[in-house]
Amino acid sequence: MNKPVVVSEETLTEPVVVSDVAPAARAAAGPAYVVLVGISFSHFLNDTMQSLIASVYPILKDIYALDFAQIGMITLAFQFTASLLQPVVGHYTDKKAQPYSLAIGMASTFFGLLLLSAAHQYLVILVAAALVGLGSAVFHPESARIARLASGGRYGFAQSVFQLGGSFGTSMGPVLAALIVVPFGQGSIAWFSSIAFLAILILWRIGRWYEPQIKAKKTATVQAHPDAPSSRRVAVALGVLVALLFSKQLYVSSLSSFYIFYLIDRFGVSTQAAQIYLFIFLAANAVGAFFGGPLGDRFGRKIVIWISILGALPFTLALPYAGLYASAVLSVIIGLIISSTTSSIIVFAQELVPHRFGMISGVFFGVAFGIGGLGAAVLGKLADHTSIEFVYQVCAWLPAIGLLAVFLPKLPRHLR
Repeated sequence: MNKPVVVSEETLTEPVVVSDVAPAARAAAGPAYVVLVGISFSHFLNDTMQSLIASVYPILKDIYALDFAQIGMITLAFQFTASLLQPVVGHYTDKKAQPYSLAIGMASTFFGLLLLSAAHQYLVILVAAALVGLGSAVFHPESARIARLASGGRYGFAQSVFQLGGSFGTSMGPVLAALIVVPFGQGSIAWFSSIAFLAILILWRIGRWYEPQIKAKKTATVQAHPDAPSSRRVAVALGVLVALLFSKQLYVSSLSSFYIFYLIDRFGVSTQAAQIYLFIFLAANAVGAFFGGPLGDRFGRKIVIWISILGALPFTLALPYAGLYASAVLSVIIGLIISSTTSSIIVFAQELVPHRFGMISGVFFGVAFGIGGLGAAVLGKLADHTSIEFVYQVCAWLPAIGLLAVFLPKLPRHLR
């Protein structure tokens, strides 16, 4: 992890600027692959632990006789903590980078898992979920910055490698829940605290690589490119990107939180079988997230955003009317297409506001988590009053929001 990366003296101070290094110099340095793999693997461990929360919903629902609204509130407690704190963390680390904050934040996830394994009251479950969310709030903004620093100028590729770890970790939660938590019960969640401890060790080592990159010098004034969009266009574009992330994340949240119940209610499959189907969808998300960034580097992020969100619409509309095996096939196609937009949206937003990488990353990761949590709570309430099938019929139209991509500006080549 000691491979040098070219980082300017303006990086990680007030404000943080990473884009001022000449493209030729960045390309010559190339990505710091050891760091990228390390931060991606840490993302894998982080999101594996987080995905356990949704994966054990059927167990918690049976043990504590929870309704769908209460299930949604657990997701909200987890995601709302991350949504509120991620932009705050990102804003603070834009001013003063904290190389060891990732390891410290992971400790919150460690204690959250232990508390969840021993919880016997609904309120304690909510607190445990919030602690895991706190760990996520600390992890994502700074780790996204580290991925960019280690990119060697291949920003989309680096973000995709980073996202791949998280997406694959999310997909592993249902499998681990089916193999371990379902047979051995709620207490077995404590075993996964060992994963958090491993993540703490890796993130501490990455912090040692990150620390020398921090330069405590004054930031030079960044000159705007003459073809860069105006501040008004930037504000509109950021609003559009938030809306696009809303459509993508709310749909993914609907499948992540309630797909198990949908398959059980409609097709009568077992809980373990339903978790395997959820794993298939989430694994497809992981693959799509990996390819989205390099495609954005090659063809432009705007076109990838167009295709990835609108391209999923025909398949999301067909899903509520498909049989069991057709649903599995459609979920794979949807996962591959719709998840490819995440890296492009985040890098596009970073390039619109190049002096606030941490805050922008925190806002967009936070919005993603917040939308997922709030959406899960609303959809759970809707499912209680109607049905899970009706929820999926409504959510099928969410990718149509991708039409808003027409309002995204064209960025100068040096920003892409």
